[in-house]
Amino acid sequence: MGTMFGVQHAGFIIASYAVTIATIGALIAWIAIDHRRQKAALAALEARGVTRRSARGGEAS
Repeated sequence: MGTMFGVQHAGFIIASYAVTIATIGALIAWIAIDHRRQKAALAALEARGVTRRSARGGEAS
């Protein structure tokens, strides 16, 4: 019968790890790209004179 995680399951296990690593890598890349876009959008707004409420030091609403 063989071992529980024998050679017959190696392909499935390797493929599972590969898919997991690829998915996590894609999520990290997506977050990094989104972070750059959000920083650029914030910089554009600040260049137009729009400020953040937290930077004003006003009261909370």
